[in-house]
Amino acid sequence: MLIARLIADPAILETRLDAMTAQLADGAVPVANAVMREFCGDVLQIESPGTDMVAFRAALDAHFPESDAIVASGPFAFPRVFVSDMDSTMIGQECIDELADFAGLKEKVADITERAMQGELDFASALRERVGLLAGLAESAIDQCLAERIRPTPGAQVLVETLKAKGCRTVLVTGGFHHFADRVAGQLGFERVVGNRLDVTDGKLTGGLVGAIVDSATKEAVLREEVAVLGENAVSMAAGDGANDIPMLQASSYGIAYRAKPKARAAANGWVDRGDLTSLLKLLDIPEKDWVA
Repeated sequence: MLIARLIADPAILETRLDAMTAQLADGAVPVANAVMREFCGDVLQIESPGTDMVAFRAALDAHFPESDAIVASGPFAFPRVFVSDMDSTMIGQECIDELADFAGLKEKVADITERAMQGELDFASALRERVGLLAGLAESAIDQCLAERIRPTPGAQVLVETLKAKGCRTVLVTGGFHHFADRVAGQLGFERVVGNRLDVTDGKLTGGLVGAIVDSATKEAVLREEVAVLGENAVSMAAGDGANDIPMLQASSYGIAYRAKPKARAAANGWVDRGDLTSLLKLLDIPEKDWVA
């Protein structure tokens, strides 16, 4: 059984649902039921007795291209752990790109970042190349960058604090840096942080990293580690936007692509393309009166 919860433009909801129902009527994933959720009135739940997730997703994308949604294989359950990427997911920026601007290298570094996020470059090599370009930059530039450039994504703090208040473990895991992630995690309410460490000597970046690189395999491993602590059947949710997040998204119960690159969106079973991160609270049936501001 497949169940989709979806938020879309109310003006087109009924006609698009009718069209989708007609399209799928004789296929492997017919629409058996569709109803607006009681607790969050702008959430439409669509149910199918089929199991072909690919076909069901394709139909949702075709008929509701601007939407927020989660597609589940069976009844929904509240996640017990939430693991999220940071850059362009929990914050609206790419920290290394903004930091590179202080060295006059933003355009060059941002091009490498974009190609890595699209899955065109090996993440570890791309990271080392970008960090190497920052050699000699004063460590104080990080504090200035945080103060002037880095801002939470709309809805991020409400999402994290509400999940945490309801007993969900919250973890920030990033291919970015602890210099940024520790501050962001404290601001948003994350309980654990996993990230890379910039090497600093005499108050300046050396252009190197300390310790192993946090990459896509690390992100997936962190998710699996957290789930194992809770029990192998624990429901998990993960969020990310780039190719580096794909294994983590695929390993979670609900993998959410937030305004994501095409490869990441295709790999996820949930997405936020229309609203902000509080859409996830609506899709999980958490009424707004219970949100933690």
